Amino acid sequence: MSRLILASGSPRRVQLLREARFEPEVLPAQVEELWCNFFTPSELTLFNAFQKAVAVASKCPDAVVLGADTLVALGSEVFGKPRDFDEARRILQKLVGKTHDVITGVALVHVNVGRIITRAVHTAVKFRPLSANEIDAYLRIAEPLDKAGAYAAQASPELIIERIDGSFTNVVGLPMEVVQPLLASAGIHPA
Repeated sequence: MSRLILASGSPRRVQLLREARFEPEVLPAQVEELWCNFFTPSELTLFNAFQKAVAVASKCPDAVVLGADTLVALGSEVFGKPRDFDEARRILQKLVGKTHDVITGVALVHVNVGRIITRAVHTAVKFRPLSANEIDAYLRIAEPLDKAGAYAAQASPELIIERIDGSFTNVVGLPMEVVQPLLASAGIHPA
């Protein structure tokens, strides 16, 4: 059986894989994520997930490498990870009371067998209406700087999220409903 490498340092992605009884090696890809206006959000997440997976797979051709990238889109506006707390606050102020799209691109690469599989998963998330004080209180507990859209669905979601239509694990950062069958197709199964 091939080994599984996660080309991400995201503790949430590692946790989701481990909760599903996978034991990935963690080897974060050292790549610059593309950020541009001429790709759709889906294309952007797929490109970034693919380049992460390929960067690691080129060094570990015998392994099945999983790359992922998540963005938040509100209409034509796309949000990645905020640079600082002020930007995190501005992002949340734009999202409150509205439905936005969480998109995760997933790429699975196994060089030795010539396997490349990509998928993009969309989940609609509706935020509760929030006051400025509620946003600030949430930012104090959510650690928003390493999260697309400046929030974490797993950190007190009842404070900000009214409804999720689609994959909850996608909103956390790795759509396990898609990832598990992809891993199975590559011969990677839970322990």
